[in-house]
Amino acid sequence: MNADEAAPAAVDEPVPGPKPRFRGPAVVLLGVTAMLGLALDQWTKWLSTENLTEGEPVRILGGLVYLSLLRNSGAAFSLGSSYTWVFPLITMVVVGWIAVMATRLRSMAWALALGLVLAGALGNLTDRLFRAPGVLHGHVVDMISVFGPYGEHFAVFNIADSCLSVGVVLAVLLELTGRQRDGSRLTRKKPEAKTA
Repeated sequence: MNADEAAPAAVDEPVPGPKPRFRGPAVVLLGVTAMLGLALDQWTKWLSTENLTEGEPVRILGGLVYLSLLRNSGAAFSLGSSYTWVFPLITMVVVGWIAVMATRLRSMAWALALGLVLAGALGNLTDRLFRAPGVLHGHVVDMISVFGPYGEHFAVFNIADSCLSVGVVLAVLLELTGRQRDGSRLTRKKPEAKTA
């Protein structure tokens, strides 16, 4: 066995890149994104409850989208409708986790992702807390159905659901590409050249 064979192979490990110095702009972006998403969600829910009638969907975009008013006591596809009180508690945990993340948030991309998740969480939490039949048991207002009027192909959803879904997908992409919440980026160590 020669010296080259005895030497351990170089490991391709991620190493953190440089960190941005300031976190203020990232936290502002998170807050603005969350508030705009929440406002849009509640406005569209108000419009829906004022102008749509349950069981009478409105066809738009040639049937690509239907506006179908639905009050959902559960999660997607009405799953968990017997345990409505669980969803607000889960949402509060998510909101708390985002608040903790904000204390070391410096990445603008992560700020956008977390802001969208927060908007979605707060939008549906607002319904759970303030809509009938009561606190922690409120039904979420959904109104967007794609490819069919009654959610035949996909769950009927709202703006909060959209924000939440886009935010989660963006967060997953950021993780997969090594972008960290503190603004650093994981890069790969180049294997060290072997010497004779």
